[in-house]
Amino acid sequence: MPSDRPTLPPVRLRSDAELARAALAAPLLAGAVRLARWAGPGTRVGVGGELVDEQLPEAAEALGLEPDEEGAAQASEAWRVAVDTGLVSVPEPEGEEDEASGVTAGENLALLTQGSPADVLGVWLDGFDAVFADATAPVFDDLADLIGEDGEIDVSRLDWDPEAETAFLEGVLGNLYLLTVSEGGAGENAVPLPALAASMIVPDDMGEPTDDVLEQVSEAMMRLDDQFRVLEPIGLVEYQPVDEALMAEEGEEPVPSVDDEDVSRYGLVRLTPLGLYGIRTRMLDAGVDAPAVGDLTGKGPEALLDGVAHYPSEAARAEIELWLGGRAPVAAARELLAAARGTDAGSPLRRLHCQQALSLVGAEAEPAVREVLDDPELGGLARVWLAERGAADVPAPPESMIFWLAVDTIAAQLEMDGDLEELQDLIEGLTGRHEGFFDAVWRVEHPATADVLEAMGRLHRDKRIAKEARKAAFKARSRTSG
Repeated sequence: MPSDRPTLPPVRLRSDAELARAALAAPLLAGAVRLARWAGPGTRVGVGGELVDEQLPEAAEALGLEPDEEGAAQASEAWRVAVDTGLVSVPEPEGEEDEASGVTAGENLALLTQGSPADVLGVWLDGFDAVFADATAPVFDDLADLIGEDGEIDVSRLDWDPEAETAFLEGVLGNLYLLTVSEGGAGENAVPLPALAASMIVPDDMGEPTDDVLEQVSEAMMRLDDQFRVLEPIGLVEYQPVDEALMAEEGEEPVPSVDDEDVSRYGLVRLTPLGLYGIRTRMLDAGVDAPAVGDLTGKGPEALLDGVAHYPSEAARAEIELWLGGRAPVAAARELLAAARGTDAGSPLRRLHCQQALSLVGAEAEPAVREVLDDPELGGLARVWLAERGAADVPAPPESMIFWLAVDTIAAQLEMDGDLEELQDLIEGLTGRHEGFFDAVWRVEHPATADVLEAMGRLHRDKRIAKEARKAAFKARSRTSG
């Protein structure tokens, strides 16, 4: 596989305007906005910018919650997001004081009503980062156990590796992203939590998981259950938590049974369109190649044909349609045909996608297609395109062009890593249609001739014909090397 292929399939993102509306509707960001508007000069905060305990009941009521312990916890979480996203500006206590007052609106608060969708998404991304940090933070039952002799929290007493925790959750979200974009980006099917946990724990080459591995998967599930509960309010995922009735007794983790039909009891998670956007942004920031449909719209025809070379068919079609939008049909067809020329390794696949792109241009492409009928690299493609549309006055191709097109077509299919059976049918159809096929093909002046013949020798299901292909491949290599 060429190293320049994208690591991930392209994602189909919603528009910035739709994503911005989803961001503003996310419960946690919406709560942060309400608290930013509720806060004022009399709002008291601690050393870290957190609301002091006495303010939490009032903050909970400002969110429409009961002023009890649960409401206070949700208010505290929303306030932290308001601080971390710049929706509020909090003063630092002076001198020996452990609290301060004088909270003012932050610069980012106005962006949510007066800024662009991109501005809103920027604020939401800051909130996502803050919540991600919360999700990977350590959980402890008794704070007293962590207090050192100096009265400060002794982090070394925690069984917590921040880098490992971050890497684990990023890996899980990356796998969830891949599963979603592999389905076309719709994210219609929720992913069972055991499957996500297993994707991080069970080695790919392991058959039946051992009891030790299953225990690790169970522990990872419960870890993820806590983390997805934290991530859901920011709008990243839709999450159905693990059924608490599965706990046989306090402190025991559920081990999913492969025979359990109701896998939903072990937790289900689905990335939202906003979540796809957020995770892709984090990936891009980390240097991961995570393409999106529409990335190639403003680029040239060469970039388009090379870029969609390994896209799934639906994504490639969508990308090409976006590229064609706003371009004059005949001019676009001429640009695509010119970009399809070449003898490099990627040129057969460019020509295949050029033919597909021309089908989207429609009948208006015909003048540009007829201009290349005599071109040795594009003439075969042009005849196929015209014949498929029932065009009149299509000249018969010379025999050399027929076999050149056969080699080019198989070379493109080999590069696509497509369905093996379909490729075998194509190969056997070509060899059965043309008598003396191999005697003609080994002489074809195409850079992929020898490689194509070798592949035909491997893939043809008739051993006698496969042997002929291998002999022809040897002749082709001897001709080019001599």
